[in-house]
Amino acid sequence: MQKENEKCLEEFLGWKNKKIVVVSRDTSSGTYEVWEKKVMKKKRVFPGALIQASNLEIRSMIAIIRGQKEKWMQSIFFGIAFSSILILLLITIFLFMEGLPIFNKISVKDFIFGEYWYPTDDDPAFGIYPLILGSLAVTFLSALISIPLGVMTAVYLAEISSQKIREIVKPVVELLAALPSVVIGFFGMVVVAPFLQETFDIATGLNIFNASLMLAFMSIPTICSISEDAIYSVPQNLKEASLALGATHLETIIRVIIPASISGIATAVILGMSRAIGETMVVLMVAGGAGMIPQSIFDPARPLPASIAAEMAEAPFRGDHYYALFATGIVLFLFTLVFNIIADFIANKYRQVGDATL
Repeated sequence: MQKENEKCLEEFLGWKNKKIVVVSRDTSSGTYEVWEKKVMKKKRVFPGALIQASNLEIRSMIAIIRGQKEKWMQSIFFGIAFSSILILLLITIFLFMEGLPIFNKISVKDFIFGEYWYPTDDDPAFGIYPLILGSLAVTFLSALISIPLGVMTAVYLAEISSQKIREIVKPVVELLAALPSVVIGFFGMVVVAPFLQETFDIATGLNIFNASLMLAFMSIPTICSISEDAIYSVPQNLKEASLALGATHLETIIRVIIPASISGIATAVILGMSRAIGETMVVLMVAGGAGMIPQSIFDPARPLPASIAAEMAEAPFRGDHYYALFATGIVLFLFTLVFNIIADFIANKYRQVGDATL
């Protein structure tokens, strides 16, 4: 072994002023494989030879390899991130390319504020005002239900319940977010709709109120989970300072903890509403599907996503109906974009106290 080390050392020292890189280590023979860049040649070197040559040089060679690996990984992650952004951009471009041609036949004003949606008539009408009202009605009514329940559940889990209860209840709440929307819609159609029809003596249980209940059920896990993270991250010293000044636990929650986490709570609310306005399957199944201006919460309606999902298969390719549905998708996209911009603005304007990841 000594002679082999000396021989390797002699060869290795001959490479000392050349650019060489440690490529790998052979665990079976205990040797290192080195690469001479200049002549593109590999050599196997025993550890003793490398150590005698220069420990610093070994570390520098290993650092070169690590640096190259980091650059490769950075390139890979950049490519993945760039691909995601590019795909989103291409989808947006496609949406606008397919939706804008309808405005050659109808003005933007008539399209948005038109009161009749009869795309298959001999004299078709492409007014999406009833669809917009249906979307806004189910979204805001569901928000009235989901926001108090979601935020109060978050406060209970973060500040009132024991750690054991929190560890049980929070995963269950988050698990509800994974329920398929078609299952929730089926429950609303089979169970909730007959109950509403019999209880309130109305013509149909498939209406705005039913859709709002189902959307609220879907939004609560999002609102609760994000709000609970924000509330739980409020530093303990703020709570202790409030209690030391004579405030009760309830007063501390209302006057200290919630204001300190208002950024996270507001973001949770906006994201929950954003999910509600973009939901398709539930509103398609339980909202009633009537493209008319609703007069009460017990009237059927057809929100924007439901119209797109229900009619796209019937629309002639590159016809007016086809273009109108894509234009409807543009409006829905803008609604969702506005909700997300508002959430981002609130998160940046009001500083979250603590270490919550929102």
